[in-house]
Amino acid sequence: MQFKNPELLYALFLLVIPIIVHLFQLRKFKKIAFTNVAFLKEAKLEARKSSQIKKWLILFTRMGILAALIFAFAQPFTSKNNTFKTEKETVIYLDNSFSMQAKGNKGELLKRAVQDIITNIPEDEVITVFTNNAIFKNNTIKAIKNDLLKLDYASNQLTSENAFLKSTTLLSDNSNVSKNIILISDYQEPKLNEKIEKDTLINLSLVKLTPTNKNNIAVDSVYISNINPTAIEVKVLLKNSGKPVKNLPIALYNNDIVIAKTSVTINGKAETTFSLPVNQTINAKVTINDSNLLFDNTLYFNINKPNKINVLSINGNDDSFLKRIYNNTEFNYKASPLNQLNYNIIDTQNLIILNELEAVPVALNSALKAFTNQGGIVIFIPSKNNNTTSYNQFLSSYNVTLSNIITSKKNITTINYSHPIYNNGVFEKRIKNFQYPNVNSFYNLASKNITAVLTLEDGKFFLGESKNLYIFTSSLSKENSNFKNSPLIVPTLYNIAKQSFKLPELYFTIGKENVFDVATKMQQDAVLYLEKEGSNMIPKQQYFNNKVVVNTSNTPTSAGIYAVVNMKKTIQQVSYNYNREESNLIYQDLSAIKNATVSNSISEIFDIIKSETKINALWKWFAIFALALLIIEMCILKFLK
Repeated sequence: MQFKNPELLYALFLLVIPIIVHLFQLRKFKKIAFTNVAFLKEAKLEARKSSQIKKWLILFTRMGILAALIFAFAQPFTSKNNTFKTEKETVIYLDNSFSMQAKGNKGELLKRAVQDIITNIPEDEVITVFTNNAIFKNNTIKAIKNDLLKLDYASNQLTSENAFLKSTTLLSDNSNVSKNIILISDYQEPKLNEKIEKDTLINLSLVKLTPTNKNNIAVDSVYISNINPTAIEVKVLLKNSGKPVKNLPIALYNNDIVIAKTSVTINGKAETTFSLPVNQTINAKVTINDSNLLFDNTLYFNINKPNKINVLSINGNDDSFLKRIYNNTEFNYKASPLNQLNYNIIDTQNLIILNELEAVPVALNSALKAFTNQGGIVIFIPSKNNNTTSYNQFLSSYNVTLSNIITSKKNITTINYSHPIYNNGVFEKRIKNFQYPNVNSFYNLASKNITAVLTLEDGKFFLGESKNLYIFTSSLSKENSNFKNSPLIVPTLYNIAKQSFKLPELYFTIGKENVFDVATKMQQDAVLYLEKEGSNMIPKQQYFNNKVVVNTSNTPTSAGIYAVVNMKKTIQQVSYNYNREESNLIYQDLSAIKNATVSNSISEIFDIIKSETKINALWKWFAIFALALLIIEMCILKFLK
């Protein structure tokens, strides 16, 4: 037992007062004469015995009353440990990702969690609350109550490990403080790290909120399956994580006008196809009706008017294979011999191919260096009959050197599948055995900063990439190589051209690194911005001579179709959608977690934390004890003769 006001215990010395009063009787007695002296003596002896007992009882009760009152004012209490003496810090992570839209026993998981936090924390207690997109540091519930009640869902989701690490950064470095971290989430996949390393002074609590309904249907993805002269066929993929559904209605909109409707029966997955007109700008959305999670009921996509990629081939040899690859549908292909080259058109190109030139003039060398510095891409194909000195003068700007030609037949055996020109679905799987193309002669390539794209069987480069330069080490003429007849040539050259000008995809995913190019001319200090429904934002961008490279990752934060605007003029449209990973309602099992307190109730976690520092006040019991002794004293005085 401990005391809030222990200094008042010195008042116990006052207990000597009733002792003094009772031991020294100060009252004077009168003498009364009686006729029968013998009888008086006997009565006097009996009265003295009963009076003495009564006095001792009154003494003890009065001492008890005084002692009980002194203890009551000293405010005694008990607790489990001494943590009540320690200052407390509490950091709460509240998951507000889209999966928290699911409904539990008392409504949406997020809304119920907010109510439980407000209810279980005193209004004047200082805490830190953070979500996936907001931080309320060292505030009282009273101060942030309205912000919590207005809390909206976020498109990004922190993993449990990242949420814990962020929580630790929000705690102070004071080792004399009792620290509590509470992670409130539904704990979807991926799997929680069961070995979260935490300081021994940190009390970690995990609150798992579980929805009652785990059925959800999502518009998973949209892609173009076929293009013909009259129509574009678009396929819509849907996913169902719950019970099978019959006749699920699907609607396709273009600029908020319904252009098609259909229905599907879905168990795990389902597909449906819509047909759209060609050569038209389409700002579309696909919608379904599902009452569980709402964020994945709509998927936006858009088809802009075709924007062709400019390709220039400076030829020293036959370019018929290039004309077949760079067709008029997607590319503006131009070809010119070196002696007829118009240098003024170089800045307007996206891709320039040096097709087996016997030498690279100094003027062209300078122009190409400036071209690649402005974001353009150059493909260098050497000639069998070359001027090595001229080549190396050109390649020195890219820290690349060619040695003398090596006459030896080699197969092209290794593909760098992780390179950007091959990692976008070119290959369904990695090919180990295929009909290897070969070369009869090649140059030995020396560089420290070059990335291998295709390599020969001896590990030497056949195609490498460095600073917007793609360099072949061998002539592609029929006499020297059969690479032109290989299935590799089309995806290789086609995707290099696609890298030179990145057209916007059908749609982008919010939260990922998204890069696309916009063909426009910019005035000085002008910027592109994304606009939707009157609100606009400026993304990260880099301006080159004939294009602007736009990079979006953290913005935008809401799904929809955005206009790319330059000086109040809309250039094109881009679509953004929320990540569909949270559509799969699969949850973690926290039973294996050993270094944390796990519960499915926010109230229970707060009760556990409070019980660790709970103080049992005893002053009321001492006050009641004093009152009881007072009543006993009154009874003794009245009834004990």
